[in-house]
Formats: sequence, C-alpha cells, structure tokens
Amino acid sequence: MKIFLVALTCFISLAQAADKPITRTMNDKNIKWGPCPEIFPQGCQLGLLHGSPEKKNTDVFLKLPPNYNLPAHTHTSAEHMTMVSGNLEVQFKDEKKIVLTPGTYAFGPAEHAHQAKCTSKDSCVLFISFDEPIDAKAYTGTI
Repeated sequence: MKIFLVALTCFISLAQAADKPITRTMNDKNIKWGPCPEIFPQGCQLGLLHGSPEKKNTDVFLKLPPNYNLPAHTHTSAEHMTMVSGNLEVQFKDEKKIVLTPGTYAFGPAEHAHQAKCTSKDSCVLFISFDEPIDAKAYTGTI
C-alpha cells in the first residue's frame, strides 16, 4: 500500500508540473497566431492558448478582421465560446441569427453547421474551447 501511495504522489506531482496555470489576453505577445484551416478565406487567425490542436481539450482565440465572412462549416467537437471583442453575427443551422457581443457565451454542438460574420469596425476575437481535437469541415447545405 505504501508503494502505491508513493507512486500516486509522484504521478500527481508530475501531472501538476505539466499543467501549470496561465493567464492570457488577446493582446498577449506570447500568443503565436497562425492561419485558420484552409477551408476558410485568408485573414482568419487562430491563437493557441492551451493544449494542442491534435488533442482533446484545447483553447484558442479566433480572430477575424472587420466584415470577414466565416463560411458554413462543422466541427467534430462541441465548441464552448465567449466573445472577447467585437460583434460576431452567428447563424447555426435551423436557428435564428444571434449576435455575440463581448462577454456573451455560446455553445455549439458537435457536427452542427454554422457560419459567422464579424460586423464590427475592429477585429472580432472569440475564445473557443474544444472538447475534441480541432477540425473544420466545409458545409455545403442550407443554413
């Protein structure tokens, strides 16, 4: 039993060391911004906040320039979203359009088609937490 407790204590210590607390703002110079998946027009950016896009439980900032149209798409993962800056008009399949403003939370179910448009004069920044690895698949049906 003592060996188990010692091993468990070591494992917990290693797990805690690997997952340190972080704080980020959308203007953090340590965020590495990169392009969105190729299905989206140029100008869309993703900033990795926590995790790895190929693994579960990843957090990102999505940045869209003013008047940017994010075409209809789906994700394998559900999305937990909070608007950070700007106004984002979002249309989920078979739902009314909604406008996300700073501080607004939205949930997007897995495989639920949606599209969006940044309607602000400044860039839109949206925090997204993905449960599953990040992907985006073009959707050609009617929203």
